[in-house]
Amino acid sequence: MVFTLFGYVVYFQPKFRVVRIESDGAHEAMLSQNQTPKAVKSKEAKSSEEYEALQSFLRSISSTATLPPYVKGETYSSVRGVFNQCLITCAVLILAAGAGHPIGFSAVALPQLRNENSTLRIDDDMGSWIASIHSAATPLGSMLSGPIMEAIGRRRTLQTSTLPLVIGWILIGTASHHALLLLGRVVCGFAVGIMAAPSQVYLGEISEPRLRGLLIGTPFVAYSLGVLYVYALGGALEWRQVAYLSILLPVLAFVALCFSPESPTWLARRGRFHEAMAAMSRLRGDSDTAQRELHELISAREKEKARGEETIPFFATVLRPPVLKPLLLINAFNMMQILSGSYVVIFYAVDIVKDSGGSLSPHLAANASALVRLAVTVLACVMLLKVTRRALVLVSGIGATACTLSLAFLLSQGPGSGVVPPALILGYVAFNTLGFFLLPGLMIGELLPTKVRGLCGGYIFCLFNAVLFGFTKLYPVMKNVIGMAGVFGLFGASSALATIVLFLLLPETKGKSLIQIEQYYQKPNILWVTRNKMDNGQSI
Repeated sequence: MVFTLFGYVVYFQPKFRVVRIESDGAHEAMLSQNQTPKAVKSKEAKSSEEYEALQSFLRSISSTATLPPYVKGETYSSVRGVFNQCLITCAVLILAAGAGHPIGFSAVALPQLRNENSTLRIDDDMGSWIASIHSAATPLGSMLSGPIMEAIGRRRTLQTSTLPLVIGWILIGTASHHALLLLGRVVCGFAVGIMAAPSQVYLGEISEPRLRGLLIGTPFVAYSLGVLYVYALGGALEWRQVAYLSILLPVLAFVALCFSPESPTWLARRGRFHEAMAAMSRLRGDSDTAQRELHELISAREKEKARGEETIPFFATVLRPPVLKPLLLINAFNMMQILSGSYVVIFYAVDIVKDSGGSLSPHLAANASALVRLAVTVLACVMLLKVTRRALVLVSGIGATACTLSLAFLLSQGPGSGVVPPALILGYVAFNTLGFFLLPGLMIGELLPTKVRGLCGGYIFCLFNAVLFGFTKLYPVMKNVIGMAGVFGLFGASSALATIVLFLLLPETKGKSLIQIEQYYQKPNILWVTRNKMDNGQSI
């Protein structure tokens, strides 16, 4: 963390240079097109002020340099640019680790609160509220995150989310009554809801295609590390002390984000082209590459205006096939992921291991599950550099299905014993984390069109967390009605269904620019196997 903050102060000095390079006439054509009286008077222009800003920006580039020919979507950063992208990602990672704290807190707090000597002793019903109410508040934060990040930017939204997170932990640490403890959980859940979508959108928009999978996936490493951190503290410290120590990372994240640039995509769509160019130059480490990528963003934006898409209301835009297809896929997978138990196992880690039987200590097995989740998340992020998205998630789904159905069959024969039940639980955690755990963030950062990425990302997380709250709250009832064998049977069936849906519908996005992915959904294909596999000589 100290290295990250030091790196921001020393290394992030904005450097912008304009270099004379070969021309393909792209900027001149756009500039002359925008200079026509028809364009000035057209309804597609948001305002004359924005129009003048675009003209000024294009002139500033065209006066000394123009774009070289290049293959669309191929943007490669310099070593400095890669370092800058990684350093900015570190700021988001600190915040993501802080977001993992309230997720794992219930697993360590509930056993302590059930103790007879606890000053806030709870029963099972209150315990289910403490575990689930975090997810009840998260949808509200997620719903607000979309409009907030569209209004003030991705980076500032992330900074804003740290304040309620700190307040929530203070309320938990000082709670003298169950109501205050629940209120603290609500405030923490609200904060996590605000930061969920912006972190994925922000990393997706600052990263180049080669690194996008890795950088979008790394917050889940930090998230898992944050859960492990709380598990470890909970094994040695009292739950109030854990709450106070959870304040550290949100504060550090706020400071680190002060040195990060805003998303160039957001700046460009707001008409702040010179700021977008400065941010893109820092992120790519080379002004030539930055000019090419920013030109692609501006070209896509101007085409939207020419088609009249900027005047279409938001909900009408959502119903258009290029938006509706990825939106339905993401939401369908999110529902199946919840039913597959990805988060319930985190919330009730100790209880699930205890109820499944076996020779391992529940606390030891829960800590082992957090370690496995962390290790596999790191492995998955590295594999995203070499392995296709589809291959990774299909292996994840098949493995998770096999482990959960095997455990369901074992428990249906009688109480679990030996090391097999905890081993199968750890195997399930490993396979589920390999692809399923990372995929929702990847899909939001890659599949949604630029125009609706912020708002839809917030609404997706809102629906996700609303359903997660209900499923988490009902888990104790479900366990009593269908037993642990039925619970793991449900996890296995949901994992299998999700695997089939992803095999049929999930497009391969590895190495593709965000513009190329948008173009894929503009075509009439629905199933991945029916796609047009060649477009201008490039596989898509």
